[in-house]
Amino acid sequence: MSGLTSAAYPPSLSAAETERLVNTIGDWSAANGLMIRPPPAVIAAEADPKGIAAINAPVTLFPSPFPRQCFAQALGVQTTYNELYAAVSRNEEFIEDTVKQVIDGDEFIKNLWDVHQKVKAEGYTQSLSLGIFRSDYMVHQDTTTEPPTFQAKQVEFNTIAASFGGLSYYTSRLHKRVSSKLASQYLATREYPLLKNAIPTDMMELPGNNSIPGLAAGIETAFHAYPASDLGHTTCILFLVQDGERNVFDQRHLEYRLAEVAPEVPLFRLPFSRIKQHTSVANTPKRELLYHPPQRPEKTYEVAVAYLRGMYDPSDFPDQDAWDARYHIERSAAIKCPTVLTQLAGTKKVQQVLATPQSTSSGPLSSVLDGFVKAAGAADQVAELSRTFTNIYPMDTSPAGLEARKKALDPAQAEAYVLKPQREGGGHNIYRGAIPAFLGSIPEAHWNSYILMELITPPPVSNLILRNGNVEQGGVICELGIYGTCLWDQKTDEIYHNELAGYLLRTKGDKSEEGGVAAGYGCMDSCCLV
Repeated sequence: MSGLTSAAYPPSLSAAETERLVNTIGDWSAANGLMIRPPPAVIAAEADPKGIAAINAPVTLFPSPFPRQCFAQALGVQTTYNELYAAVSRNEEFIEDTVKQVIDGDEFIKNLWDVHQKVKAEGYTQSLSLGIFRSDYMVHQDTTTEPPTFQAKQVEFNTIAASFGGLSYYTSRLHKRVSSKLASQYLATREYPLLKNAIPTDMMELPGNNSIPGLAAGIETAFHAYPASDLGHTTCILFLVQDGERNVFDQRHLEYRLAEVAPEVPLFRLPFSRIKQHTSVANTPKRELLYHPPQRPEKTYEVAVAYLRGMYDPSDFPDQDAWDARYHIERSAAIKCPTVLTQLAGTKKVQQVLATPQSTSSGPLSSVLDGFVKAAGAADQVAELSRTFTNIYPMDTSPAGLEARKKALDPAQAEAYVLKPQREGGGHNIYRGAIPAFLGSIPEAHWNSYILMELITPPPVSNLILRNGNVEQGGVICELGIYGTCLWDQKTDEIYHNELAGYLLRTKGDKSEEGGVAAGYGCMDSCCLV
């Protein structure tokens, strides 16, 4: 019995019904590109030496129940969040202050800041900045009220390589009833009504999801904001990707959408390791980024938009050549998504500072948000953002930090918290009872580079997950991501584009701490509003 529904959900299935759903989902996913490259644990490298294999992305058999008020709450604040993080990225002094609080224990953040400082010294030549953002939430269940109430609480805000927009679009269509003739095989229309414990087509409220067109529109807007080439070259979009990217189809869907709506725009993919080999920076005041495609090296394109689908993890920077490549991109005239400053705006330390009330000289509590959200109705916007915050603490030697250290070192109190470094992607966090021992294993001087976040308490939800051909059934935890796109001018503060861009629902077993889909922790899902 789900904690969010009044009836048994998902419905119980016979073995034959389960097999039919698994086969239907497998075929539909393959036909529509709801796919990932397999990890070595599923298909060994020697069995696929050319890396051509693809498997269904892990996905739920049914859309998971999600409180409609929490869904609306998360959607309602996204454009304000877009503006907020654009403003944060423009405030170099604020970012510098947060960076300095964590770099003693974080060489990666220090190196990113050094890239910015190096480019700043010679002068940035591109003031436009593109943000493809995703704000992630979990439902917090407040059991002190009767009946319990629900609120969307922010887990993190992603400013670089906000993934799964492509796969989430197709996951919604896998579950959703759509009126198009092409939708005739979708589960809510064709399969759920025929189960023994049938779900009538009109009994499920499945929201639309425009993540692919929404994200592609942000990239297209940035492309058209770039002027015609002074050098006479054709301008292009360049996706900068990780070597051996397993989540390639997610990215390809954005490429294919751009090819559909802007067929005249050249778009290329380039692994990070080949940036210096196939690009150059023009020896001009603008420092145009020039791309020389390996298939036609005699041709030269000018890069209007450089979209980074990685470079968020230390493993992306194995040597100084990789850092030189990041500097190479940053100093160019291409519109970056993101710039180094925007990437640093997405650190957990910034999230902690934004979420922490500040004492003022007059006594009442204010928020750092007040200094960033200045539009008409700013007070209401700040209040709405604040409602999405959970308790987050520094791990420094301030009074709040010392109190957080006591909680983190106490095995009993630590059970209510997660310790987070300044990282994107899954697998980096330290949870509950593992926190005290972890802190004891690193120098105390490095504790400043972490934040302590109170764990969010979601309501119980059940579902079935199809992963690598096997069905897992039981309690699950859902994490909602809301996408947004924003194009702004770092110098003038003018915002040229600020839009919602669909949603992602990731689901994991309720015994799992991490939620990364490509990392093997979570799966794709969609919302059934309740």
